Amino acid sequence: MAEGIAVASVSPPAQQSLNAAAPAPLRILLDGIDRLGRLDGWIGGGCLLTLTGLMLAEVTTRALSNVLPFFPPTISIAWEYSSYLMAASFTFGAAMTLRVGGHIRVVLLLKNVPAPLQRALEVLAAAAGFAFMTFLTWAMTKFAWGSFVRGQVSTSSDTPLWFPQAVVTFGMLLLTLQFLARAIQAALGLPLEDHRMKASPVE
Repeated sequence: MAEGIAVASVSPPAQQSLNAAAPAPLRILLDGIDRLGRLDGWIGGGCLLTLTGLMLAEVTTRALSNVLPFFPPTISIAWEYSSYLMAASFTFGAAMTLRVGGHIRVVLLLKNVPAPLQRALEVLAAAAGFAFMTFLTWAMTKFAWGSFVRGQVSTSSDTPLWFPQAVVTFGMLLLTLQFLARAIQAALGLPLEDHRMKASPVE
């Protein structure tokens, strides 16, 4: 007599939100900002990967032009677009880096004060960062809008300048939202850093 063996399939439990203790409306807001932070990191990584590919293509093109006379000596947009991609990489990586605690910080004062005062200082620091980034995002928005209205283009490729400026502005906006989330999380006593977003070490 054949006996059947039942195998139960157990799916891994979903990761709990670090904002679970927040009131429902704030939890939705904070979780949404965290998702945007992850998107921010992926876009920054994509920009950095594209920048690397563009630079390798430029080096390869120049090397081939030394061997093949008919080969173009350079990619005309390489240096211009590499600057756009570099700026986008910096701004798009900033929000996710803040959430995982990757920014360089001087914590000498924080480590030598009581826990309640630590939280108060975290709120003040995050609020200051939010205020500064709000001003910077607004200034960049006006700058990009001015380029759009005036129809400004780059001199080397005729690329509309408002487009890369708007991309950088969007990255700044995401960092602004992450500072807002950090201030709220500090005020509510929630975890300030999500180390689950960090890349796993390569062994």
